[in-house]
Formats: sequence, structure tokens, C-alpha cells
Amino acid sequence: MRRAVAAYHALLEDGSLAEESAEALREGQRERNLVFGDHPLCIALRPQLLERPRYRAAAEASHAVYGALRTLERALLRDSDLRRELDLEPEEERLALAEPGVRSSSPSARLDGFYSDRLRYVEYNAESPAGMAYSDNLSEVFADLPVMRAFRKRYRLRALKVRDRQLAVMLRAFRQWGKETTPVVAIVDWRGLPTVAEFEMFRESFERRGIRAVICDPAELEYREGRLVADGTPVNLVYRRVLTTELLARGDAVRALRDAYLDGAACVVNTFRAKLLHKKMSLALLSDDRYASLYSPEHRRAIARHIPWTRRVAEGRTTHGGKPVADLSAFILDRRETLVLKPNDEYGGKGVVLGWTVSPEEWEQSLLVALTQSYVVQEAVPVPRESFPVALEGVAFLDLAIDMDPYLFDGKVTGCLTRLSSSALLNVTAGAGSIVPAYVVEGPA
Repeated sequence: MRRAVAAYHALLEDGSLAEESAEALREGQRERNLVFGDHPLCIALRPQLLERPRYRAAAEASHAVYGALRTLERALLRDSDLRRELDLEPEEERLALAEPGVRSSSPSARLDGFYSDRLRYVEYNAESPAGMAYSDNLSEVFADLPVMRAFRKRYRLRALKVRDRQLAVMLRAFRQWGKETTPVVAIVDWRGLPTVAEFEMFRESFERRGIRAVICDPAELEYREGRLVADGTPVNLVYRRVLTTELLARGDAVRALRDAYLDGAACVVNTFRAKLLHKKMSLALLSDDRYASLYSPEHRRAIARHIPWTRRVAEGRTTHGGKPVADLSAFILDRRETLVLKPNDEYGGKGVVLGWTVSPEEWEQSLLVALTQSYVVQEAVPVPRESFPVALEGVAFLDLAIDMDPYLFDGKVTGCLTRLSSSALLNVTAGAGSIVPAYVVEGPA
């Protein structure tokens, strides 16, 4: 793959080709409204280029870990003591235990990780995985870049498109729900979010397939006479982008979606049961030796290889690397440079503390906060960095951190989200944050 990347970078040594490509990237994103708030989604001129064996290995790892997660979900549903480990709010638990009417709690999901010598997953986005429509539209922008057209003369590429898979699993869930035959979709999240552009892309995709779709704030939903109504339109298939925690925080003012779900009046994707595995404690329940008996030998091998050591932040005994730890809080304090603290139920990097980026005093204060709230501690994993051409003022090569986040649709991998950042924390707004499309390099042209 180094040869293909070197060939791509060599093409950008032609200053006019580089500038034309940078302008095409800017213009293509402007035309397609590819923004996150006020930020362009992509400032990098090279996509993620994956060898076929590497992509296949990522898919196999994801399938194995997903199998372990499904096993964990079944255990959580039957064992109230185990569920207490998740720190669920009472209403979260009530929604999670309600029968969703579909076979999969998370018809679409995303495993977020870093691929160095192997793929290590640091989070499981079971509730509302974003980025699918963004990535597909970026692929279309990149297809028109002069540098990509030149590169395709030397290498055969396969774009990893995912948006249609989201629609496919939603329609499959709707058929499983089975109470109506014609889907009418509500894309539900708060007004004014920076992700509104992606909602509009999905609405266009649904309508191209002849499926009516509306974008709706949870507060605009009504539940009356057994029907869920979005902006005056009766809907029966909800593409739920609003997170459970945020929905519950608004109380009874936004309870229409919950009531319709509990009554089985609408098919909701992803279901509220997804919250069980969306909690970051789910990875602790995978990696903690106390729960090893839940999993098959195959699952335990996948966990050992692909899930970093993760624990609930607390005082008391645990294990690390199979060895006893007398007090976890003291262990965390002593291992600042190799550990990460994370809120059990946040997203977008909120509240995450990377031990090696803060002082010992800041780490101690962060630990004190974590001990009084619901947090996990996780062993840091190697974060790969690669050189990417970046279009800011001119084109320059920057050394950027890169992640690899496979999407799973009914448990099967199709495509992945790839984010770049100049900082150690990867999200679109961090450092020189950027999303790039991923391509599998099939071989020479």
C-alpha cells in the first residue's frame, strides 16, 4: 500500500494538478453542502487507501467482536445484576427491556477503532452511527478530483458506499415490524444541529426510492389515536438520530416518540434497546475477567485481540493482564501516561481525558471526578499516523492521526468511517479534523 500512497503523493508534486484538485474539493463540497456546522467535512486531498487483505481483516475482526456483543446483550436482558453494571437510568432500562418488534437492536452500528498491527476497538456506537451519507457524497466529490482521475489510470479502486445499506436495513426492520406495508419515514433529531446536512442527504435518498420522508425535531412529534405524527404527517418508520439520554433529559415535553415505541405504533431504528451496548461499560463487560464465562472461546480470542483493557472507574480490586490489582483508583493514578478516562455515556469526545496529554495534577482531578460519576478507564491503544496532503493555504503534507471505524448492517460489515486529526482525539472538529472516503485498492489498472 505504501507504493500506491507514494504514487498518489507523487502526482501532487505537479503544482497545477494539486491546486486544481484543491479547488475541486472545495467546490464539490460546497455544491453538496458537505459541512459539519461551519466546517468543511474534508480538507485532505487523499482518501484512505486500503489493501483488500487489510479491509477483509477489519471485517473479520468486526464480525467476531459483534458476535461477542450480541452474546453480552442477551445476558444483559436476562440478568438484572449484570444490567446494574451499565448504570442505566430507570427510564433507559424500561425502554431497553420493551419488546422492539424487530430482530436486531441496532440494525446499523459502528465499531470505532485504530488499525496499527491489528484493529483495536475503543467504542461501540450502537445507538446512532453517523457519517454514512457524508462518506458517500465525499466519494462522489473525490471521483471528480483531477488527482483521483490521474491515480485511477494506475490503480483500480472500489469505493465503499454505505448509505443504501442504511435504507436496506431500515426497510428490513420495517417488514419485521409488520404492522403496515408502506413506510413513511421520520428522521428525528434536534433542530439546529451541525449534522442537519446529513439528514437532508438521507431524506433525498429515501425520496429517490419513492419513500416519503420528513426531518423532525422530537418536540414536533405527536402521538394521538395510536398514530405517530411528524409535522402533520403520520409516520411509521423512525430513523432515530436523537440519543436516548438527550431525549429523556427533555422529559414529558418530548415523550411522543417513547410512547409510540412502547405501544408498538412505529418501527424505530435503531431501537431503544441499543442503549444497553451503547454504554461504554459494554467494553468493560467484554474485557473484565469476571465475565469471561459469558463468551465462547472464539469470542474470548476476539476480545483479547481487539478490545483494550477497560474497567468501570471505582475503588477496589480488579485485574490487569491477568494479574491482580489491589486498588483500581491507585492503579489509574500511577498509570496516567497509558490510560484514558471516558464518561460512560457521552459522544464526540466530550469529557474524554487522555492521560499523557495532561499534568499529574490534572489527571488526579479528572480521576476524582470520574470516581463520583459514571466513567470507564481504558488502556490507550496505538494511534497510527500518516502523511496526508491538506488543502489550507496551498497544499501541504501533514502528519495526521487516522482511525478506522467499520459500519455494521445487521452484523455484516460494509464500508467504514475514516477520520483524520492533528490531535490525539479524533472527531471532525478536533485539530485539523477531517473525514475522508475510503477505497479498496484492487490492483494495478
